Amino acid sequence: MTQLEYAIQGTVTEEMKVAAASEGIDAAILRAGIARGEIVLPCNINHINCQPIAVGKGLSTKVNANIGTSDAFPELAKELEKLEVALKAGIHSVMDLSTGGDIDETRRQIISASPVMVGTVPLYQALVDAAKTGRSMVELTADDIFAAIEKHCADGVDFITVHCGVTKAVIAELQATGRVMDIVSRGGSFITAWILHNQSENPLYEQFDRLLAITKKYDVTLSLGDGLRPGCIEDATDAPQIKELMLLGGLVKKARSAGVQVMVEGPGHVPLDQIEANMKIEKTLCHNAPFYVLGPIVTDVAPGYDHITSAIGGALAASSGADFLCYVTPAEHLGLPSVADVKEGVIAARIAAHAADIVKGVKGAKEWDLAMSKARKKLDWQRQIELAIDPDKARAMRKDKNEDDQECCTMCGSFCAYKIVSQYLGNPVKGSC
Repeated sequence: MTQLEYAIQGTVTEEMKVAAASEGIDAAILRAGIARGEIVLPCNINHINCQPIAVGKGLSTKVNANIGTSDAFPELAKELEKLEVALKAGIHSVMDLSTGGDIDETRRQIISASPVMVGTVPLYQALVDAAKTGRSMVELTADDIFAAIEKHCADGVDFITVHCGVTKAVIAELQATGRVMDIVSRGGSFITAWILHNQSENPLYEQFDRLLAITKKYDVTLSLGDGLRPGCIEDATDAPQIKELMLLGGLVKKARSAGVQVMVEGPGHVPLDQIEANMKIEKTLCHNAPFYVLGPIVTDVAPGYDHITSAIGGALAASSGADFLCYVTPAEHLGLPSVADVKEGVIAARIAAHAADIVKGVKGAKEWDLAMSKARKKLDWQRQIELAIDPDKARAMRKDKNEDDQECCTMCGSFCAYKIVSQYLGNPVKGSC
């Protein structure tokens, strides 16, 4: 049985207990959320070392990091290093988006090394495998695609992105409407090319029951991909995007009825004034399914800084209802991220997630900030570093500025506001600057 089926019948599983404990909530509350489909607990029965983490309504905002090999950089060791760095930085999930090198070995080693949930896009593997036999993407068969899905699920992947909502009707809407950036999703572009070349319906949509049968067998969570996500703010919240989302809403209900856990992926590039509306539209059209968003990126003109543009959008998105943020690194739109880029992306997304959790009233979020404030007032530098979202960077910057043995920072020195006010309010901070 799947976690969803257990939840519906009223059973609290061990995985639910672990996930609930990490949130500081009663397992019965988590079970009820899973039963309603408002929470998912991605935990493949074959991912032996997976630490169960739940995603959805009422829970802390989770953060995902994308890693994976490419033709230009096929080194598995480097991707495992990125995984290690992402885990140390506090990631809740990782997606292996490999398209080069030994994809099977890369995926299996990442799953083996990852205590957090692992996601993939099996379509990428189907395309690479077809290319190895001299076939193009449009020569893929439905069996090719489902064989890749079965392989990933059997290996222990906890959730898979599948672009079921890119259909003939959605493509027709795109052609009629027009866009600046057309389609920027790799999976969405592949499916579109296949449909137009073969003049056939998307097999992931047409054979959705087949997809459900495979994922149910391994308790793999479906992540319904947004193939028509906007690739620039000019294309945000347009008719093709919404038409696909409406279609995904129907698939959410169908998956739940089959006992398969499901979440929905979202934009993309969205201006600030449209983010809250996008969150509400998804929750309405997709029956409160957990929402997994890329960013959103709020401006198109900051290459090299898109971890910042996405953190701005991510904070607003999560405070407005998004449950799961996919990180964006400084290398977005420029190239494959380095190990350093991965850490920067994780930290930026975690800052956004935490900022939203304060607003959402997530247990422990506001208390974390209060503890930091008290440590700052006391000029307790060690405690401040311990509480920092990135302790290593805070410690390094303190030492780099030759302030490790100083009570006050060099910004204010003897004019430290904490010391002055505390002294005259009758609660002086110990020591001198």
